[in-house]
Amino acid sequence: MRHPAIESLLILQDRDQARRALDAQLASVPGEIDKVKARIAAEQAAIEAAKSELRDFEAKKKLLETEIGSAEDKLAKYRTQQSLVKKNDEYQALGHEIESMEATISELEGRELEVLYAIDGAKERFAQAERELKENIAGHEARIATLEERKTNLEAELATANSAFDAAREPVGVPALRLYDRIAERHLPVCVPSVGGKCGGCHLRVSGEVEGLARKGEELARCDQCGRILYWDT
Repeated sequence: MRHPAIESLLILQDRDQARRALDAQLASVPGEIDKVKARIAAEQAAIEAAKSELRDFEAKKKLLETEIGSAEDKLAKYRTQQSLVKKNDEYQALGHEIESMEATISELEGRELEVLYAIDGAKERFAQAERELKENIAGHEARIATLEERKTNLEAELATANSAFDAAREPVGVPALRLYDRIAERHLPVCVPSVGGKCGGCHLRVSGEVEGLARKGEELARCDQCGRILYWDT
């Protein structure tokens, strides 16, 4: 037979497990919301990175345009000077300067062309990142709204479960209740059946004395391995 407190303890344990399960679910919601927000932040960071890359290439393009303009001004100056000189050696020296400047301009224009291609690629990457964020942001926001609603529902369910748990404590005698609370700090479930001479919690064999106490039900039996309350499962 079972000890008179066992039935009340099993009801209490059921309410306790229910409220703890709800509490665990509720505790996980903020983490899930943070994960969604992290995905949003990652996508926004990708947009910012693409935008920054584009700005860098555009800055390089402006710098090259300035360098090309300066080189063209020098080239025009050398050509003007060359048209005015009378001496052959001066004419040839300016000719070398003109050739060097033309080569410089050609090299700068080549780099400018590379930057223009890079700008096209950066624009595409920025546009793609922006498209992806716009496509995903609605889904992310809907997910957050769902999680917020779930949090509200869980809070209400947990409040009900806590009330049920408190109500289930009332019929339990003080000694048994204190024992339950002490064990519950370490183990849950607290009350487990004794099956085949083994504890239904830790699944280790109990002593014959403990098994006999559980079978008789005259006092609360406890597993001599884990300390859980044992009852005879007929």
